Formats: sequence, C-alpha cells, structure tokens
Amino acid sequence: MTLRLPDHLFPLNLLQNVQGMKTENQGEAQGNRPRIGITHGDFNGIGYEVMLKALADNRMLELMSPVIYGQSKVASFYKKHLNLNDIHLNLVKDAGQAHPKRINIVNCTENDLKIEMGQSTPLAGEAAFEALEMAMSDFKQGRIDLVVTAPINKQNIQSESFSFPGHTEYLSAQFDQKEPLMLMVWNELRVGTLTGHIPLKEVPEKLTESLILKKIQLLNRSLIEDFAIVKPKIAVLGLNPHAGDGGLLGLEEQTTITPALEKLRQEGILVFGPFPADGFFGSGTWKKYDGVMGMYHDQALAPFKSIAFDGGVNFTAGLPLVRTSPAHGTAYEIAGRNVASPDSFREALYLAIDVFRNRVTYAENTANPLPPDDNNFS
Repeated sequence: MTLRLPDHLFPLNLLQNVQGMKTENQGEAQGNRPRIGITHGDFNGIGYEVMLKALADNRMLELMSPVIYGQSKVASFYKKHLNLNDIHLNLVKDAGQAHPKRINIVNCTENDLKIEMGQSTPLAGEAAFEALEMAMSDFKQGRIDLVVTAPINKQNIQSESFSFPGHTEYLSAQFDQKEPLMLMVWNELRVGTLTGHIPLKEVPEKLTESLILKKIQLLNRSLIEDFAIVKPKIAVLGLNPHAGDGGLLGLEEQTTITPALEKLRQEGILVFGPFPADGFFGSGTWKKYDGVMGMYHDQALAPFKSIAFDGGVNFTAGLPLVRTSPAHGTAYEIAGRNVASPDSFREALYLAIDVFRNRVTYAENTANPLPPDDNNFS
C-alpha cells in the first residue's frame, strides 16, 4: 500500500524555504534538511500508524531527515499489520549514523516489547520514556535539530524518573523552564493556556499577576520568533462566566487580569481583553488575533479541538528545543484498525520545520544589531 499526499496537503512553499535554509550544524551531505527526532510514544496506541502514514509519501524526505526513536520490530509489526510494506526504514545504531534521505529508526531498547494494541501496559510506558530520554540526549549532543512526539499515556509512563503530568512539563524540566507554555496551533489559530495540567479547583489560586505577565510575554515572544509575526495581537479570555460581568460573577478579571494587561500594554505588547470565553470562539472573534490566551486547560482546548478537528498541533513555546506533537492522544479505541488519520501528525511535522526555519531567520536578522548611536541618521 503506497500513500501519497494530495498536492493541496503538501506545502511546496515550506519545501522551497527548507531547501534554501542553512545553519551551522547542517552540512552539504544533509542537504540542509532539519534532522527531526520522532519519539514513538505508547506503542499500543495509534502512534506508529500515524507516523508511518505521515512519512509514507517520499516527498516528505525533501523536507526533513527523520529519525524515529522506537524499536524496529514494533515498526515492522505495524507495517505488516497496516499493509504499509512499501515504507522502508533504515535501522541505525544512533542518530549520528542517520541517512539524510531515508526514514531512520533507532532501537531505544533491546528488550522484547509485547504489543497489545489498545491496551495500557507498564512495558509501553517504559518504552515511551526510553525514547524520550534518548531523543533529549541526542538533541543536547547536536545529533538532531528538533523533536516531534507521538502520544504517550500519562498514567503508564509514570515512574521514579518520570513524574510529570505530560510531555510539556517533562521537556520544560529538561531546560529549567519553570513555567512552560502549551500552545495549540491550527492554521492561524494559536491558543495558549495560562495554567496547565492541574485540577480546575486550583486554577483561581494559581492565577496571579506575575503568571499572567510571564505567560503573555512568552506568547508574544513566540509569535514573533517562532511564527514570524512582527507585531502580534493577543486576545485574553476571562476566568469567570461573562468575564465576571462587572464583578457580579467573580472579581478576578478586575483585581488580577485587567491590571496585568495594562502593564503589558505599557511594555508595548498589543494585548486585548479579558473577553467572555463563551462567545469568543463561536462568533469567530479569534480570527482578529494572532494569539489567544485562555485561563485553564479545557477553556482553551475544548473550543480549539472543535475548530481544528484532526489538524491541530501541540507546540511547547519558550524552549531552546522546537517540539511539536499531534493534538490527539493514544486513541486506544481505534488502535490497529487502520482508520487513524495522520493529518495531525503530519501537521506537527510541518509546524516543527516551519518554527525551526523561522527561528533560524530571526537569529540571522537579529545577530548584529546596530548600537543605539548608529541608528541616528540625522
């Protein structure tokens, strides 16, 4: 079974930009393709299915040099089970040996991995963590340029070495980023969350002026450096129904959110709100802004996933590492049935390359700024 992307799903502009991109760490032998580390996530879910389907079109290799962190035996099982035998994987000892024009795979464990499609098992959690650890090590050693993560099970991956609510918090700890920003992306819709994977009852006490300032500053910087938006406009949602309704339904908008937004405006950040969350997305108001900041997880992600369908991407902003992931989970209920859509995973690959390219361009454009006195041409 050979898969080929329809032309409208293949970003020719991205191909042209990546082909013209040059960085210090990428030599001619690599054709200037960014080296993408792909962690296999929970191998009992749909991770292998969506990653193999997304990489099935040979034109993808014009955009990137993929390195899958997983196990070749598991990949071979899914290739056969899903009738994807035309996809050829290049087994390498480590990412440093990866062929720039092939789909490479690194064995993260020599243990036999029992595949139980649709089931959560401790073995799958251990293998998911081993893939993450190896990818992080290789990134820090300069063997890969960016990372795309397949979905994990947040329960079975827990151990003494991994005690995080998810990828975002784990990756942030790797780079000493105490306040990570999870940014959900679909086309021109970019939605961040002020608080992350915490119980809803803890949100009001976590909501501080300091946190609002920090997260929106981070979002603003990401929109400039990662998305190449010169002067981004940011919308902020309220915490309470109807954004507090003048204090009738809550005071956080008056006491905390609005004062923080005023300070951000004094810094020159174009920030607007707080907006009532219920009508903001349904009315299409989000289309007027480059980024949206929600107060808590479901307030931001529920409408986002309703709008983005299968194409949403999870991006962790504020890290030296470019990391993206499909917006869906392990989807145990459809694992192995050959019905999982690769759209979100494909978009995660595209976005990772796009952000990487934007960061290279931004670094080049700001590398040698003129001293203040040299800006006076009078």
